[in-house]
Amino acid sequence: MKKNRIVIALGHDALGTTLPEQKVATGKTAKIIADLVERGYQIIVTHSNGPQVGMIHTAMAEFCRIYPEYTATPMSVCSAMSQGYIGYDLQNAIRTELLNRGIYKTVSTVLTQVTVDTYDEAFFAPSKIIGRVMSAEEAEAEEKKGNHVVKVEDGYRRIVAAPKPIDIVEIDAIRTLIDADQIVIACGGGGIPVLKQENKLKGASAVIEKDMAAGRLADLTDADTFMMLTGTEKVCIDFGTENEKPLSELRTAQALEYIEAGQFGVGTMLPKIESAIEFIGNSAIRSVIITKIEKALDAIENRTGTRIKK
Repeated sequence: MKKNRIVIALGHDALGTTLPEQKVATGKTAKIIADLVERGYQIIVTHSNGPQVGMIHTAMAEFCRIYPEYTATPMSVCSAMSQGYIGYDLQNAIRTELLNRGIYKTVSTVLTQVTVDTYDEAFFAPSKIIGRVMSAEEAEAEEKKGNHVVKVEDGYRRIVAAPKPIDIVEIDAIRTLIDADQIVIACGGGGIPVLKQENKLKGASAVIEKDMAAGRLADLTDADTFMMLTGTEKVCIDFGTENEKPLSELRTAQALEYIEAGQFGVGTMLPKIESAIEFIGNSAIRSVIITKIEKALDAIENRTGTRIKK
């Protein structure tokens, strides 16, 4: 009998910000994932990396500033670094929790590249802020390198494109592992954005929206459920107002109407709803759950959270 397959997209609360916070947070997250494994679900994990990749980018930029003889670290390499060290903590925390429960199951992190379109409009209108605050002189130097910067309250910061994910390069490896009933961590931080150039893959100076990449991962692994764990227990309309209304169930047609009405915040809930709609498509079987990490088990058993269906 085929097991129910879940792609779990972990948000910031599941990982923390600093290295010590991440150690503690991944330990708590591992318990929730182990609860789902005990109930017979196949699990694919993906995750955010905002604070982590920002820390790496800032550290590497500062290193090159102090030691100019070293080459600057491309954004795609910073993304790869963040996948590796988040995956390292996650897979070990999950492995430990499973072994503590007498469950012997391999947990693997797949360093994942995600292809994007060279002509994606996002490359002509960069919007994702990254890295440290720079002075006017440093910002000018960045622009001379061909990078984009934006004025912020206390200086300047670099901005990069946020293109849409097209395909996952390592998808066959991910499918093989999950088909063997192993736990897979993949597409961390939206994946490493790459451009296809004949037989080569070239890292792109970009950040892929993690929820869109997670939805693509769920689609390409034929998941039954796509679960996004975020900072709110349920999706709300009129969020933050006296008329705020939490939603237990949401149909994709209704979600499209709410998008049209501007109900979901750009950069917060909107990409989650859009990736949910794209994942579900015309399927009457697939569903999406959005909730807080500590409510994951209750949500999968229909006791809370927002469940989105066709």
